[in-house]
Amino acid sequence: MTATVTISIDEAKALAKAALIRAGCNDTNANSTASALVRSAADGQTGHGLSRITTYAPQVLSGKVNGKAIPVICPLAPAVIGIDAAYGFAYPAIDLAIKDLPAIARRYGLASAVIKHSHHFGQAGAHVERLADQGLVALVFGNSPAGIAFWGGKTPKMGTNPVAFAAPIEGATPLVIDFATSVAARGKIVAAKRNHEAIPPDWAFDQTGSPTTDATMALEGSMAPLGGPKGAALSLMIEVLAAALTGSHFGFEASSFFEAEGDAPNVGQTIIAIDPEVFSGGAYFARMATLMNEADSEKGVRLPGTSRIDRRANAAEHGLTIPEELWLALSLLGSG
Repeated sequence: MTATVTISIDEAKALAKAALIRAGCNDTNANSTASALVRSAADGQTGHGLSRITTYAPQVLSGKVNGKAIPVICPLAPAVIGIDAAYGFAYPAIDLAIKDLPAIARRYGLASAVIKHSHHFGQAGAHVERLADQGLVALVFGNSPAGIAFWGGKTPKMGTNPVAFAAPIEGATPLVIDFATSVAARGKIVAAKRNHEAIPPDWAFDQTGSPTTDATMALEGSMAPLGGPKGAALSLMIEVLAAALTGSHFGFEASSFFEAEGDAPNVGQTIIAIDPEVFSGGAYFARMATLMNEADSEKGVRLPGTSRIDRRANAAEHGLTIPEELWLALSLLGSG
């Protein structure tokens, strides 16, 4: 059995922040990034949690990620803002977007932010949930380094490209829908390789296009798209929305999120925020109450994203339990 360590949310954030600062991040970037990763860990999204520090820190040290980047915001149209992440982490740029989008959306009914020169943006649902907490319906699209082949091909060309949606509900936690366009997250296969574990046969293909249970062969091949050709089509759509619209690298042009070597990934994200009261003429929250009541009327119905609420509460009360090996690695990165 793997040895574990339990630490509080504050301890986890301090540990992550110290590792990033020692690697070369300024306080703002380290704080924003650490907060996002700890939030993901608390929600049970371990693939976007504290383990990312062990790959983020070396990228700052090598210069692949600019740890001292200062995102720059530029109005592009009345309801559209552009943000240059300056080859730093995505989280400070996303923080800027979430700060400015609500006021624009309330003025025009809809607002969008396009982010370029960016990096891995972690748990996509967490970003749109922050907008939903402010009463907005929100979507985010992000592309990533190549992991999925064009349908019928064998060579990865497109990212696993997460998409997330959040909708506010009066008196309740927002509805959040968050998924990548692959059957499984690439981070789960990386973890399986690290732990010398087999993966399910429907997760990935080897270099010949055949299904594989070997994590190493999967990482050398391509990810299986969610829903076959429909998932591949969705990946392609997000390449357009997150890369072409932002002027960023496509998946086949982007370097790895996991390796310290190479140029910056230079991927993009697009965030859309909608004022639901403007669109619905004031009917939105009543309509959402009807929808949620209908879902609650049938026994056994489980809405997307609901497990995060229980996990978040448990983490706040009892802390985060992480592998001792990860705790030691983070402690070493933070102390040198």
